[in-house]
Amino acid sequence: MPKYLHTMIRVTDIDATLRFFELLGLKEVNRIESEKGRFTLVFVAAPGDESAQVELTYNWPTEGQEPEHYTGGRNFGHLAYRVENIYETCQRLMDAGVTINRPPRDGHMAFVRTPDNISVELLQDGHLEPAEPWLSMPNTGEW
Repeated sequence: MPKYLHTMIRVTDIDATLRFFELLGLKEVNRIESEKGRFTLVFVAAPGDESAQVELTYNWPTEGQEPEHYTGGRNFGHLAYRVENIYETCQRLMDAGVTINRPPRDGHMAFVRTPDNISVELLQDGHLEPAEPWLSMPNTGEW
């Protein structure tokens, strides 16, 4: 069975966004800083309901540039679900006519879109060995 993990939104000011969510009663439950990837992830949740998290993603601007401004809904990133077998899940979706925008080449992560073009991340519960046809499958569109 799928398990809801989090909803991700892109933010241009992590501190201001944290203050906003704190006003709503949410608290920071985890933070990941990636120097190599040049991003910060902050996970917030309501106390006592930490399984329903919002991931705040801050993409660091390059030196001398202003933070990116998102338009056209790009500030909303994706929904994320953990699945028991990412290969079986993607095959079932493909069989139903769903495009696999980012195939699970690594045995761990894939992206698809809803009929309304909302991005959905699928994450393997654990890790599967990379396997064909997924290993050789190219990306399609955006996710």
